[in-house]
Order: sequence, then C-alpha cells, then structure tokens
Amino acid sequence: MDMSLNMSPNARFASLYQQPLPQDIGIRLKELFTPAAGQGRAVQVFFRADDIGRIDDNFIRMMELFNDYGVPLCPALVPQWLSRENWLRIKDLVIDDTLFCWHQHGYSHANHEPKGKKNEFGESRSVADIRGEIQSGKTALEELLGNTFYPVFTPPWNRCSQATLDNLQDLQFTALSRSINVQPSAPAGLPDLAINIDLHTRRESDPAQALENLLTECAAALKTGRMGFMLHHQRMNDKAFFLLEELFRVLREQPGVELCTFRDLFSIS
Repeated sequence: MDMSLNMSPNARFASLYQQPLPQDIGIRLKELFTPAAGQGRAVQVFFRADDIGRIDDNFIRMMELFNDYGVPLCPALVPQWLSRENWLRIKDLVIDDTLFCWHQHGYSHANHEPKGKKNEFGESRSVADIRGEIQSGKTALEELLGNTFYPVFTPPWNRCSQATLDNLQDLQFTALSRSINVQPSAPAGLPDLAINIDLHTRRESDPAQALENLLTECAAALKTGRMGFMLHHQRMNDKAFFLLEELFRVLREQPGVELCTFRDLFSIS
C-alpha cells in the first residue's frame, strides 16, 4: 500500500510546495535551460512517474497535463495495483500512445526489510522470491498491456539487491531505472536510465533552500546531457502542478532539448 495516501495533507507535500513559488520562476527556468542550445548535442530530457496503478484526481490531472503539452512520460506501473478495469480507464486518458512508455515498478510496492531503508527487493529476500515476484508482475503487465508494455524495471524506493539486478537480464528486461549513483552497480548489458532530479519527494525543511537545490540539480543534470525527472503525483498540490506546467512551457520552446521516453533513449544512443 502507498502510505503517502494516508499522510496528513501538509505532510504529503514537500516544503517547496507549501508556500507560493517566486513570481519569476518561469524566467529562472528559462535562464537555467538556455545553455542547452550551445552544448552541441541535444540534452535528453525524460520524466518518470512512479507509483502508478490506482486512479485518483491527481493522476488524471497529471495525465491531462502531459497530453496537453505533448511531453513524453515513462509511467512506472505497480503490477498488483493495476486491475484490468483501471488499465482500461487509464487507456482512455491517453491521446497519443507514442508519448507514454509504460514499464514495471516492482510487484506490490511492499517493504520487506525488517530494519533500515525500505526495499521491496532487498537483501532480506530469497532469490526465488525475488525472481518469482518480478516474473509474475512482468507477465501480468504483458498480458494487460500487450505491446504497449516496455521491459524496463524501476525498483520501489530506487533500490534493490545485487541478486535482483542479476536476475533482470534473465527475465528479459532491457534496462532498469533508479536514482543516479546508487549501489550496487548495474551489470554490463543492463543500462540504468537513472533519474537525477527529484520533483516531489524532497526532504528540505526550508522552501527557499528547496527551490535553490532543485535548480542546482537541474543545472548539474543539464551539463551531463541527460535530465531525468522523477514525479510522484500523490505528492502534488496546485503549486507542484504549476511548477511542472512552467517547466513544460520552457522545455517546449527551448532549442537544444530533446524530450524522450525510455524507447527514445535507446534509439538515440
């Protein structure tokens, strides 16, 4: 179960979104992305939305925003959250199939570690249980989604054990997606399409510092030539949607930026 759904209203949102955003936020975003035009090769930008499967007003609003701006999205589906009925409702929200790269987000999004950081596929689990659940989830998504399913694996909380990584290729996953610079490293032949910008699960207590940190993350990611944004729609309020829309406005007008899905990242490479 996604525990964020049981949080108090204020606790669900990062401090960044608990006060009005600066009036010049659009200008600051435009200035941030200006260097992209001079980097020689287009900066690859992708968005990954985690914890997908249940439908609520925020999910619908997020889907409408990506549709309206024609921005690609890589939604990470939790197999045990996705019923056939929900998938049919989600499909009705899709205007352009090419914008969405549906992939796997764990199995049930349950923590199995008795202590320490949350992990669905951590060191406490047997290889048989890890492999069985991932395979079961993949089979379920393939049956529901058909050829709209793309075999990328995003582990819940962006972490998993070495045994998990070792099994993903055998289970015919093309890649995985975690946070940047996490351990253990992905094995050769299994690219890690890592996110390097966290929009909604931020930990700062000071809103002004949170914004500065976010812009710093964006600038650092831009210099690498690839910007991967992580979204959690359950943690979005009106201010978070406003910031995302301002970001879309800038990206749609900015030369030197290529908006991508996971599929596109493979074809570009």
